[in-house]
Amino acid sequence: VPDPLLGTDSHTTMVNGLGVLGWGVGGLEAQTVMFGMPVMLRIPDVIGVRLTGTMRPDVLSTDLALTVTQRLRAIGVSGEFVEFFGPGVATLTAGDRTFVANMAPEYGATTGFFPVDRHTLNYLRGTNRSEHAIGLVEAFTQRTGLWFDPHREPRYTRTIEIDLATIGVHIAGPRRPQDLLDYSQTCAALANLDFRPVRRH
Repeated sequence: VPDPLLGTDSHTTMVNGLGVLGWGVGGLEAQTVMFGMPVMLRIPDVIGVRLTGTMRPDVLSTDLALTVTQRLRAIGVSGEFVEFFGPGVATLTAGDRTFVANMAPEYGATTGFFPVDRHTLNYLRGTNRSEHAIGLVEAFTQRTGLWFDPHREPRYTRTIEIDLATIGVHIAGPRRPQDLLDYSQTCAALANLDFRPVRRH
């Protein structure tokens, strides 16, 4: 079982980018834990997002997160766990992953989980964790089968695929995060809102 974390903020899911299985809970649930009571959770469906390819240099993790949000909103993942797998995961830094995981509330899922691999260890090194602690993480995840294998094809309730090479520069909205637009459509989207910039002297 991955390290678990329950937080009182909806964006607790950011830790999913580091191989920690975490999500936000309500204040009442948090208080029951403080008094030693267990948190009850229905075993959720798990949606697999298979990532392939590599993102272009001009594409940001923001663009990936918006694409993931659009695709998952289209199939409905409310109350479900999402896990990312496939060879494309290996091309994403820990920063990229935490950005996508942080958006789980936007795409409606309980979690957006990424497994542990060398990028996770690089993050731990970059944040001054000891080599002993980093070695422990690596050894534990490898021995328990939690270390990322880009060629593994786990079984999921449902699966979608996203080719990272096809992702472009995007904006979302103007009202909903799943309304994905190409960056070139920014002016048209603002025109539909009767948006007029104000000049300040």
